[in-house]
Amino acid sequence: MTTVNGLPAHVLLVHAIVVLLPLAALLLVLSALWPAARAKLAGPNAILAALVVVLVPITTDAGEWLERRVTSTPAVRAHTELGDTALWVAIPVAVLALLVWWRRRESLASQAADTSSTASGTGSTAVATRRRTFLAPASTAVTVALSVLAVVAAGAAFYDVYRIGDSGAQASWQGQFSATPTPRGPGH
Repeated sequence: MTTVNGLPAHVLLVHAIVVLLPLAALLLVLSALWPAARAKLAGPNAILAALVVVLVPITTDAGEWLERRVTSTPAVRAHTELGDTALWVAIPVAVLALLVWWRRRESLASQAADTSSTASGTGSTAVATRRRTFLAPASTAVTVALSVLAVVAAGAAFYDVYRIGDSGAQASWQGQFSATPTPRGPGH
C-alpha cells in the first residue's frame, strides 16, 4: 500500500498501530491478571492482537516506501530501524493473548465436563471423563507465569511504541517549525 487519498499510507496506518498495539497489550494484562476481565476480553483481545500482527508489516512496508521518497537523514534512518522492531513486540502480545484465550476456553470446557459428569451420576461414584488440557487451567503456576509474561510483553510493547513514535515525530518535525508564531493576516 503506497498512498491513501493522496497521503502516504504510512502516515495513516501508523495511527492504527499507535492505538491498537498498546490497547492489545493493556487488554492482555487485564485478561491475564483479572478473571472477570478474562471472561469478557480474552476472545476479542486475541482477535485484536492477531490483527495488529498483520497490520505491523503492512505499516512498516508503507514506511519503507515513504522512506525512499523523503530526504534521508539520521533521524529518518533511526525511525526506520526502530519501526522494524514493532513486529517483535507485537508477536509476543498476540501469542500471549491467544494463550490466555485458549486457557479460558479449556477452563470452560473442563467446567462443563465436571458439570455433565456430576449431573449424570446416579448416587454412585461417577467416573469423570476429562478432556485433555494443554495449559492446565487450574494451575496457579501457569497462571503466574502467563501473568508475568503478559506484564513484561505489554511493557515492552508500550516502550517500543513510544520509542518508535518519538523517533518518527523527531524525523518529521525536527527543524520544521518556528518557536514563535507566524504573523496572521486580517481575520485570523
